[in-house]
Amino acid sequence: MQVLMNLVLVVQLLSALAMIGLVLVQQGKGADMGASFGSGASGSLFGATGSANFLSRSTAVCATLFFACTLALAYLSNHRSGGAAAETVLDRAAPAAVAASGAAAIPGAAPALAPVVAPAASAASN
Repeated sequence: MQVLMNLVLVVQLLSALAMIGLVLVQQGKGADMGASFGSGASGSLFGATGSANFLSRSTAVCATLFFACTLALAYLSNHRSGGAAAETVLDRAAPAAVAASGAAAIPGAAPALAPVVAPAASAASN
């Protein structure tokens, strides 16, 4: 299971780096703005962009791969407990909070109240 998580993580990182590189290489929509006002090509700035080229399709594939890896990592990390009841972050923090909740932890604070325990019901009632 750990090998699968590592493999998905490597694929996610590579797709993220490839997507960053592809986005930085592409020419933006506003790149022709300086030439558009002088050469009459303002339709390229405000009009239709035409068909997608290789770079934009590659970026879309990298983004899809990145999101699929993100979902796979979320699923794998959620089901990592091996079928046992999942322990939340608050469950793990509760023992540390109880240990640190003494009066010396916060100067001037009132001592914490003891938990109220209901008495057991007796089987023989008068």
